[in-house]
Amino acid sequence: MALLFLSEADPVEPWRAALLAEMPDLDIRVWPDQVGDPGDIDVAFVWKPPPGELARYPNLRAILSLGAGIDALIQDDTLPDLPLARMVDPSMTSTMADYILLSVLRHHRHFDLFEREQRAGRWTFVLPKRPEERTVGILGLGELGAAAATRLLDHGFNVRGWSRSKKTIKGVQSFHGQGQLDNFLEAAEILVCLLPLTADTEGILNAALFAALPKGACLINAARGGHLKEIDLLDALENGQLSAATLDVFETEPPPATSPLWLHERVLMTPHVASYCSPQTAAKGVVENIKRALSGKPLRNLVDRNRGY
Repeated sequence: MALLFLSEADPVEPWRAALLAEMPDLDIRVWPDQVGDPGDIDVAFVWKPPPGELARYPNLRAILSLGAGIDALIQDDTLPDLPLARMVDPSMTSTMADYILLSVLRHHRHFDLFEREQRAGRWTFVLPKRPEERTVGILGLGELGAAAATRLLDHGFNVRGWSRSKKTIKGVQSFHGQGQLDNFLEAAEILVCLLPLTADTEGILNAALFAALPKGACLINAARGGHLKEIDLLDALENGQLSAATLDVFETEPPPATSPLWLHERVLMTPHVASYCSPQTAAKGVVENIKRALSGKPLRNLVDRNRGY
């Protein structure tokens, strides 16, 4: 059984060691130099393959994503019509929840303000609200959004969430559907985006959405750059509708040197590091899906291409 490993972002050796520990007879072919005969490849384990690349493998049975996001994959018109699974792993979920908690606390405790005041040579004293007086809104209540919501609840925050369909998470005030979006936004002092990127959610972080938030709200986007209209963010920061933003994802990564986000005093940029998975914890689930693909069983964490996630 041959597995194609294709990623320019992930070092192969930790994955090779972890996968072979779970499946010693696995034949791992590394793209682009160690592929061999394309007809040998049974399963592709990939992150952002070049458009058209996966159509080259005539005996491919399944495609496994190295990440939680699969929008880049399904935008490839030549992608084979095969089972496609996204990555779900405890380390990925935990690291995302950590990132969201850290970012929320930074805004809640006014560290973003203190950083600006320090650079200006000012000693400014501000006390935060109590966590239970601070409302955090989470766009997207899937695996990652639900974990972030729980982590924030554990720290005493008032948490509300919005999703495409109705979700129930203990302690979270839940909203769903376009008809409930404005009601969700009206109290979200810190807004977190963890939505999948689909035709319906592309550009959702825009001027109209920002206007529905409380004046001076903060934005945290750890989902996809395609969710955010950057010019609308800059306008909202300029007119005070938003007071600050933490951005981990961008339409172009890294953003061009000319982007005003680089030097904006109210924007913290991180280089797409909010969530990551450990090969040591993820390999077992990957191997399970390889075995499922070989036996014709449904994959775990199967993507619905019509929904886009």
